[in-house]
Amino acid sequence: MKVQPFLQQLDHDRIVEAIRVAELRSRGEVRVHVSSQSVEDPEKAAAAQFEKLGMAKTGERNGVLIYVAPKSQKFAVIGDAGIHEKCGVPFWRELVEAIGLDFRQGQFTDGLVKAIGRAGDALAAHFPRQAGVADTNELPDEVTED
Repeated sequence: MKVQPFLQQLDHDRIVEAIRVAELRSRGEVRVHVSSQSVEDPEKAAAAQFEKLGMAKTGERNGVLIYVAPKSQKFAVIGDAGIHEKCGVPFWRELVEAIGLDFRQGQFTDGLVKAIGRAGDALAAHFPRQAGVADTNELPDEVTED
């Protein structure tokens, strides 16, 4: 699928709101990135984009990136070291499978919103907000593109 038609089908406001809600429940960070590149290995491409977006600079290493490459019809979900050691590879694969189910039905926004919610659940379980302690939003709540 071409990138612009994919982006036009996304409800950016719903996605950003899902990110905001997920982050309100935890000390973690979630981002969604849509690439215009054709990729062979979405996990490798996601890891490179993770670094470019500065996601490895969060204080607790608890950022999650949902990476979509519509041109290749591939996507990946990766977490930084802090959240990855808590969830592991099976969790990220489950998220990818769940996104795939919605994407195959053309429900792109729904797939992303559900994945953001599940990532938020994991972040809330392992990095819950601390009562009386203000949380800093370390990364912008937006859908990025290249």
